[in-house]
Amino acid sequence: MNKTEDNRNSRISSIIDHTLLKPDATEDDVKRICEEALTYDFASVCVNPCWVKLASQLLTGSNVKTCTVIGFPLGANTTEVKTFEAKNAINNGAEELDMVINIGALKSKKYDKVKQDIERIVEVAAPSVTVKVILETSLLTDEEKKKAAIIAMEAGADFVKTSTGFGPGGATVYDIKLLKGVVGNRIGIKAAGGIRTYEKALQMISAGAIRIGTSSGVQIIKRI
Repeated sequence: MNKTEDNRNSRISSIIDHTLLKPDATEDDVKRICEEALTYDFASVCVNPCWVKLASQLLTGSNVKTCTVIGFPLGANTTEVKTFEAKNAINNGAEELDMVINIGALKSKKYDKVKQDIERIVEVAAPSVTVKVILETSLLTDEEKKKAAIIAMEAGADFVKTSTGFGPGGATVYDIKLLKGVVGNRIGIKAAGGIRTYEKALQMISAGAIRIGTSSGVQIIKRI
């Protein structure tokens, strides 16, 4: 590997959220991905809420953040439940929260409800916990994607994120470019869902993503 390739690998590695959100994930699985994240210097480890405390303990003293999901994967929890979930996750050591918007409210044009849902999580997370808002783009029209991104910005989110990985589709270059056209450099874009190769990760970055969510981080870096 030449120096240019090595630098590019380091850059990609540093923006990967190494993800394990399977319902059957075990304690050993969580330990493994934390070890991998430390080895490859990933941006974060993203786990289900029940594993946040363990991941936080394993990552203490490193540059790797502990990330978890809120209102996952449907986004249909009440705001009160999402707020409690966020507080609990932060108390257990979460440094980043990936929350799912209320998709049904968005499609019903209940925009104030969608915004308030995000605002409550942003308030709980302030001042130091990062909030990424999952739009589940595969369920939205282009106009809904744009509106959701605007609402997330107005609510104070740090990122918009394409997908949960549990919906009917994942990240696409088209959607990253569309979201970039809305948010510009004001907030970040996280591409997630179906990113399993080095080439696909590069495409997302070129389109405007500054964070990559994937369960294939090691394979991407090693180009397996």
